[in-house]
Formats: sequence, structure tokens, C-alpha cells
Amino acid sequence: MLRTLAVASGTRGMAGGQATDLAAIGKAMTLPELELMHIMKTGALIRASVSLGARCGELGEGALARLDHYAKCVGLAFQVVDDVLDAAASTATLGKTAGKDAAQNKPTYVSLLGVARARDLAQELRRDAHKALADFGARAARLGDLADFIVAREF
Repeated sequence: MLRTLAVASGTRGMAGGQATDLAAIGKAMTLPELELMHIMKTGALIRASVSLGARCGELGEGALARLDHYAKCVGLAFQVVDDVLDAAASTATLGKTAGKDAAQNKPTYVSLLGVARARDLAQELRRDAHKALADFGARAARLGDLADFIVAREF
């Protein structure tokens, strides 16, 4: 478990994703490059959290893979929504400076797709997350609620 958290936090996870994010300021990124950066960044910690919880039980590899897919979708959805909120919400609502990503010329889902398409992508990721949970039934209800919260949040 410690190894899972260490990898998610290190150069192949959050720290590496953050380094990529800082290096990308003022540069164009493709959608796959942006996705990889966020899979490493916020997504790695979300995936580790889900994996650590799942490994406390007795799940088979197929179930673990479905939960990992759920976590990947939720992690990306979190970042997509974060990008949308930075572009579309007020500073008062966010509790941080709105428009900071555009002012810093950072590559974001909004800069690549526009606000409307980025919102659609967040909904697609939410639906994918729910599909990954389908076989778990009521046992995964809170995970489904978490996916809904992440996509519907306004801050």
C-alpha cells in the first residue's frame, strides 16, 4: 500500500504531473498530452485512494480493473470541471482567482475544447465512471455519488 501511494505521489504521479503542468505554461498541448498530464497529477492520487480502499477487501482482478477505470474517469472529470470553473465561475464562488489559467496561458480542457465541449466531456467521464461501477450494485453507491458531486460542483 505504501508503494502505491509513493508512486502516485512521485515522478510517475502527482509530482511528475505537476512538473509537466509547470513546463507546459505558454505551450500548446494535444488532448492526449493534456489527459496524460492530469492522469499523473490529480488523477494519480484519486486512483491510489480508490485502489487502497479496494485492496482492503477481497476483490478479483476484474473488479479492481473496473474500480481503476472508475477512478481514472473521476480524476479526469475533476480536472475538466476545475478548468471549466476557472474559466466560467467568479472569484467569489471559487474562493480563488478565477481566470488564472488563461492569464498564465496554461493548456486546459477549456483552451483546447471550449467551455461547452469541456462540460460535455465531464458528463461523458461521469457516465463512464458509473458504467465501471455497474457490477458492484449498492456497494458502490457512494463512489457513484462522488462522481456526481465532482461533475456537478460549482466551486
